Amino acid sequence: MIVAVGDRDRGYSARADAVHDLSDVGAGTFEGIEAIRNGALECGAGAHHITNIVISGQEDDVVTAQSKGLLLMANGSVTSVTHLDTLPREEGGWRISRRVILAQRRPLGDLHLTYPGRH
Repeated sequence: MIVAVGDRDRGYSARADAVHDLSDVGAGTFEGIEAIRNGALECGAGAHHITNIVISGQEDDVVTAQSKGLLLMANGSVTSVTHLDTLPREEGGWRISRRVILAQRRPLGDLHLTYPGRH
């Protein structure tokens, strides 16, 4: 089942009973497609961009994926996040069963870059 969150013309592949845990970014946990869609709308999410997807750990027809993302909120703020996804294989393909979204609070794993002429 391909479902859309927010924008009904675009979607992503998730199970009907998928769970999105956004508690780390202060938005709570949403269970089921309708709750996920409503939660995204309540948060005022203007856009959600995902990149750098790494799929690993296949065991018993379940893979895990980690990716980076940007959340563009309705107020114009942008938040950098990490997605931790669990995707079991089902008839018709792989579907997200659980997504945990973690805020990026420290740049580059706590590295602090210095540039010539800047302190």
